Amino acid sequence: MFPGMGAAAAAGPAAAEQAPAPAEDGTKLIDLSEKLDKSACYARNENAAYPWSNLFIGDSRLGMQSDTDEQLIIHLSFQEFMKVKSIKFTEWNRGANPDMNPVTVHIHVNRNNLGFEDIEDVDPAQSITLTTTDLNEISEAIDLYFVKFQRVKSLTFFIEDNGGADVTAIGGLKIMGRTVATTNMDNFKKQG
Repeated sequence: MFPGMGAAAAAGPAAAEQAPAPAEDGTKLIDLSEKLDKSACYARNENAAYPWSNLFIGDSRLGMQSDTDEQLIIHLSFQEFMKVKSIKFTEWNRGANPDMNPVTVHIHVNRNNLGFEDIEDVDPAQSITLTTTDLNEISEAIDLYFVKFQRVKSLTFFIEDNGGADVTAIGGLKIMGRTVATTNMDNFKKQG
């Protein structure tokens, strides 16, 4: 360093500008429905009168229903990578039709374009069996396997069966998690 020159001058003009702060993982659990990329979300075998988007309204009477049989595929895509901690399905119409409640749910991570013809051939990240108690609005969310849900861009739920009804109905869905630290390339400036 030359005499009379401070550390900022030695570092050049880049030091005078504020460097972007390093990215950090989200520290607080949030409802990840706010982070959905709705244009990339879809459902297979959904009743048009009760679409997947109703799952996030907060009214179990306006939830989602399957159309022709009990099986249902729900694909939810996020705007960015997430760490998913837990999920919470709620019963249709406050439990008025318990036979319509989903029972076996297979959860796939970062798998796009799964259909009924191939979803059973792909191993899920986790499978859960829901009880009537699990679906109560006041019951706790179901924690997911920590290591399998750390860098999630999309979730695909395959509802395999229900309590015995012709169609499956879900009152609501809540996905809890955190954002993942990523680099925003817009923060970088061209050098030289």
